[in-house]
Amino acid sequence: MSRVLQALAGTAAFVGVCVAAVLLVAPDERRGEAPGGSTPERTYVDSDGDGALERGPGEPLVDRSELAPASPTGRQLALFAQISDAHVRDEESPARLPFLDRLGPPFTTSFRPQEALSARVLAAAVESINRLEPDVVVTTGDLIDNAQRNELDEALAVLGGGVVDPESGVPGYAGVQSPDNPDPLYYRADVDAPRHPGLLALAQEPFESPGLRAPWYPVVGNHDVLLQGELAASARTRRVAVGRRAVTELDPALTAAADDERVLDPRIVNRLLARGLPGETARIPPDPGRRPLDPSELVGRLRAASGADGSGPLLDYSFDIGPAVRGIALDLTRRDAGSGGLVRPEQLSWLRSELERAGQRWVVVFSHQPLRSSAGGDRALELLDRSPRVVAAVAGHRHRNSIAPRRSARGGYWLVETASLADYPQQARAFRLVETASGVALESWMLDHTGGELAGVSRELAYLDAQGGRPRGLAGGRRDRNARLFHPGP
Repeated sequence: MSRVLQALAGTAAFVGVCVAAVLLVAPDERRGEAPGGSTPERTYVDSDGDGALERGPGEPLVDRSELAPASPTGRQLALFAQISDAHVRDEESPARLPFLDRLGPPFTTSFRPQEALSARVLAAAVESINRLEPDVVVTTGDLIDNAQRNELDEALAVLGGGVVDPESGVPGYAGVQSPDNPDPLYYRADVDAPRHPGLLALAQEPFESPGLRAPWYPVVGNHDVLLQGELAASARTRRVAVGRRAVTELDPALTAAADDERVLDPRIVNRLLARGLPGETARIPPDPGRRPLDPSELVGRLRAASGADGSGPLLDYSFDIGPAVRGIALDLTRRDAGSGGLVRPEQLSWLRSELERAGQRWVVVFSHQPLRSSAGGDRALELLDRSPRVVAAVAGHRHRNSIAPRRSARGGYWLVETASLADYPQQARAFRLVETASGVALESWMLDHTGGELAGVSRELAYLDAQGGRPRGLAGGRRDRNARLFHPGP
């Protein structure tokens, strides 16, 4: 049974959901409402539990005073937005391993029912952010899914604006969601409930992106530089990525080994590929644009596209968020293997100097992996503990909304994590730093993307994904989404 069917099975209104979901028009447009926008005003809800989303009331900001007493807010110092884990992907690539999804955790993100619509979701998030008119936008990593050149071409086209072409290989869809694929693991939009006939063909068509109107600043994520977010590309994996055959099912013995180990070890992968593709394969149209990116190439292209400062192999730099706030971007992503973050010794000295250079400005630190779960992250947090001007450390990676206080002798700051555009609830995050009587407050709230035909369908499919964001509670609690975070100041 497909994951979407698993999510729908057992609901009393199964038939009604299927009928409603046949339409390719998102709920907002069906009701003639202004789509997308700030969740303090409106949210998406499933009020009757039938699996169909509708518009609901907003979620006002919750005052959080763990670090400082709540007090009246005043002048705005900065307004900025965060996009995290867009995972723009070439869903037809032979370098992907969607069949691992059947093994369960940690491989449950190898396939998503909505995966062909990733660029459309990013474009819809860009449109929503443009309505906010922020000072800057920060993309906190995993902008792309599988470290491929054509994925980066597509993502940068969305952020830059203009025509975006999601197609790879030859015209038309050629992947695991084809209607003639009998494997029950995969949702097939043409034949499975909820049916969206022609969805995958439409997903390959060029479309227009508005592009970000505000300056944007990137952070490197593990999926940006590592295949499947886990492995550095090798000569063998590069040949697979641009080749004409894709593995459709691992050899049963290898499946058992993967089930036991629960890791993708680069030595094992390369040893297996030395004997050819390890399992059943299918012929697919090749595409040289699927070439895996060298990490230095990825960093160089992000710098060129965004205007981010700095040089060298790591994308560490600082930038202004208006005259009163300084942003610091930390590149914690490993370049060899593994998805976890790593704070290198030389980054600590650089971070110390950047905190000093910020002077009397407020500071927000951005990384892909959260510092508190990264190797060496405790030492970086200790540096932030010493500065009364640090307001927040903002990250992505875990695809989960979370806000927690970090107390220190100098007052402390907030640890903010933001869910992904890849999984439900497919939201970006907005921030406003405002003055208070005793210090500052960082107001934060979630932004729904604007929907539209294909991005709206993606949100609906993400909601129904039986292994995705809704069942795993990735939206977090009320206090993790829309909150006013009081900070004591120096």
